[in-house]
Amino acid sequence: MQLSKDYQKEKLTINLFWANIFSFLILVPIALIFGLPYYLLWIDDIDAFFSLWKDKISSIGLLGFFLVPIFGVIIHELIHGVTWARYTDNGFKSIKFGVLWKMLTPYCHCKEPLRVKHYVMGAIAPAIILGFIPSVISIIIGNFGLLIFGLLFTVVAAGDFLIINLLRKENKDDFVEDHPSEAGCYIYRKIKK
Repeated sequence: MQLSKDYQKEKLTINLFWANIFSFLILVPIALIFGLPYYLLWIDDIDAFFSLWKDKISSIGLLGFFLVPIFGVIIHELIHGVTWARYTDNGFKSIKFGVLWKMLTPYCHCKEPLRVKHYVMGAIAPAIILGFIPSVISIIIGNFGLLIFGLLFTVVAAGDFLIINLLRKENKDDFVEDHPSEAGCYIYRKIKK
């Protein structure tokens, strides 16, 4: 999609170092939001979980401890891609995956401009699917491992939250083009005549 000259373009990016710091800062409020209700409902099961973990630690358990986050991050980026691809003219052909090696940050890049509302949906989708929903389910069913998973993948979405924050005051029908090499985007605002 080619945007006409009726739009004004502005670069909006976040600092990846700040995004990593922000992820540590949001850990406490996120842990309180989901962890406190869990604790109040399931305090006895937390002790049982740690006893089970201590008794069953093995090389497979340690391997899983490292593989779950790695595969979770891959799924996180795939969710971005699948969501954004729904709103592109060329579908999944407009989606690119990679890693910013300097900051060890995986990414999903959409090569087509999207409306702000669609871009934000794709940006927030991994936090909802991998973070919020598992955290809420863990509170309902009392699964501490699921709570840890949900907390981890809510925190992993810190950079996405920062990008969404950059767009919060933008017109939802203007366009956003994902930045090809930095964490952020270009906003295309309709020029008022």
